[in-house]
Amino acid sequence: MRVKKNKEKKKITDDPVRNFEKWKKKYDKTKTRVKRAQKPTSMKRDWEAERENIQRLVDKYSQINAKEVVKFSDFPLSRNTVKGLLDCRYRQPTEIQRQTIGFALLGKDVLGAAKTGSGKTLAFLIPVLECLYREQWTAMDGLGALIISPTRELAYQTFEVLRKVGRRHEFSAGLVIGGKDLKDESEKIHRTNIIICTPGRLLQHMDENATFHASNLHMLVLDEADRILDMGFADTLNAIVENLPKTRQTLLFSATQTRSVKDLARLSLKNPEYVWVHEQAKFSTPATLEQNYVVCELHQKVNMLFSFLKSHLQKKIIVFFACCKEVQYLFRVFCRLRPGISVLALHGKQQQMKRVEVYNDFVRKTSAVLFATDIAARGLDFPAVNWVLQFDCPEDANTYIHRVGRTARYKEGGEALLVLLPSEEKGMIEQLQEKKVPINKIQVNPEKLVSVQEKLEAFLAQEIDQKERAKRCFMSYLRSVYLMKNRDVFDVFQLKLPEYAMSLGLAVAPRVRFLIKAQQQKSEAPQDDSEEDDDDLDLLTVKRKDVFSISEESEDDEGTDANAKNKKLKETKFKGAKKIVKRNLKVNTKKVFTEEGEEVQQWPPLQRTMVPDEEDDEEVSGINVEAAKERLRKEDQAFDKIEYRRKIQEKHREKNKPAAAADNDEDEDEDDDEDDEEEAVAYLSGAEDFDPSTLPDPDKVHNSESSSEEDGDSSDHGGKKRSFSSDSSEDDDSDDEVQQTQVGRKKPRKESTVTALDTGLSLAEDEELVLHLLGNRS
Repeated sequence: MRVKKNKEKKKITDDPVRNFEKWKKKYDKTKTRVKRAQKPTSMKRDWEAERENIQRLVDKYSQINAKEVVKFSDFPLSRNTVKGLLDCRYRQPTEIQRQTIGFALLGKDVLGAAKTGSGKTLAFLIPVLECLYREQWTAMDGLGALIISPTRELAYQTFEVLRKVGRRHEFSAGLVIGGKDLKDESEKIHRTNIIICTPGRLLQHMDENATFHASNLHMLVLDEADRILDMGFADTLNAIVENLPKTRQTLLFSATQTRSVKDLARLSLKNPEYVWVHEQAKFSTPATLEQNYVVCELHQKVNMLFSFLKSHLQKKIIVFFACCKEVQYLFRVFCRLRPGISVLALHGKQQQMKRVEVYNDFVRKTSAVLFATDIAARGLDFPAVNWVLQFDCPEDANTYIHRVGRTARYKEGGEALLVLLPSEEKGMIEQLQEKKVPINKIQVNPEKLVSVQEKLEAFLAQEIDQKERAKRCFMSYLRSVYLMKNRDVFDVFQLKLPEYAMSLGLAVAPRVRFLIKAQQQKSEAPQDDSEEDDDDLDLLTVKRKDVFSISEESEDDEGTDANAKNKKLKETKFKGAKKIVKRNLKVNTKKVFTEEGEEVQQWPPLQRTMVPDEEDDEEVSGINVEAAKERLRKEDQAFDKIEYRRKIQEKHREKNKPAAAADNDEDEDEDDDEDDEEEAVAYLSGAEDFDPSTLPDPDKVHNSESSSEEDGDSSDHGGKKRSFSSDSSEDDDSDDEVQQTQVGRKKPRKESTVTALDTGLSLAEDEELVLHLLGNRS
């Protein structure tokens, strides 16, 4: 049956009609494939359709009416941008977004100001995406948009929002901030379309990376522009702007915007549109934010903070401090106190990965307290923050507005509490009223305050490291108050330092040298307040160095300044050494052991003596001066002996150099031997303090004599030899005591160690014998 079927199949395949039908089917399929392959014309039509779509969007830009916009889709935006917004559940624009996006799409420079939590990030990210989409930007085009943030945390947050909203676009984006791998950034930065960065790291790439340039830049965005335009970033920003093209579009956004003509001229803005949506508002902070302040003595602030946390265990709280060291110390202290709530710390002294970890950890938690400096005050969007507690008074009203803006975001509620000292209340409240900040005063119930001073003292008594951190916290807080510009609010001389030190757990307040010096200057020159302020500021400011030695002063003045600098440098080193001694810092030491297992002292180095030490009497206390003098005298004698031997050997080496004629050599050698002998006799007999140890070593002399006798070369090689025989007597000293031979060229003396030769006489008798021999010889 199988054969039959095969035969039938073979008959079917052999049929020409069937074969034609099969061939026709194959032909039709091939024709269809060819049609499908002819896609270049259709692709070109799609590209043209894309360009036509972009042109339609551009034509609609001039028709944007901010009052009629209800949804993001009402803006003439690309499909990818609208889909990205919907994926992130952004449907309705906020007021700042509604008024700003239209101007930005038209290519105008914009200064946008709005309350904290009003959505300024999307107000500039959407125009950035649309600008690059209009230009059909690719990786080969390089940098197209630059977004600069004042802090790493804000740059990281902006990058995350861009990554979510722009996920449907094909642009490349990079986060360029400090604390990351510079080499890895350098390899990728020239292919990045959108860069979100901090000013310092961006300028570093501009200076050091030859492949990175911004000549094609279309858009520059400054987030928290007033902070970036501060004096701290002025020089860096000026250097960055010099490397950017002038034809760019510039957007500036902040909750407290600047209108300074100098700042705007620095950025080369062209007829900017100023958008401040809350300029006519009654208050400059969100209406859903409840704000209060409390007046508290400095030494009660730690107790008040602990009591506050104990009564808000189920809340999410941010506590702002003035300096990093204060955060470091109080964070460790509160971890030991265990208030019943998770405690986190965020400050500028942390490594970058640790800062990102703390940021993400606090975002995820539903109840926690974050101790932070002002790096967390601007732009960061922490969800569902219930309280913002300002442990230390902010620098100015703008800093206060940014701090409290971490809560009551996007029409949500929140509460803020400001802790003021009695000396800070009047000046700070006046500033807040000028900025249209509604704030109420409340009282603290003293019965609910929990004192933790005794626990802190116990912690510091157990851990020395904690005590040092407490001192640094104390000093750092005073320095931050002293450096504040507003003297009406901050007066460090009104603070009660002993009470404040005790509240931190310290028994005694550390000595604050810069305050003592400032107090002295204040008392010496009370007539000129302006000069006094300048002197105070000079105490803790960095002096500029004259690198190229360009100065109008005379040489005498320069010499005086150099002496003063050297003196100041010595004082600084002395102070540093004194601090090390006071802190009892342990210096790493290297231990070396002998073969017997005894430890060898490395530092301070021990003086090597040439004379064995005598055994000290352990029962006698104090220093034996006479024994020390005797030991030093013996050491000097031994040193003289070695030095004399070295000089004699040196002369022999010089005299043994080959000469032109052999006869002259023999004569010179004889003269040299006589001169050496006379010099030795004069040296030993003429010295006031005769040292018998300076005589040649009899062992070595005897060894050289015996070796010469064994070799049998005494007739051919000469040298000066002195041998003392134990069998000789005083009668035949003239025959055996000294032997001299000088024939031919002198052979260098060979030194070797043999057993010591005992003369059978005491040291004094040996000395007399030597003197007698030398006297007869002379």
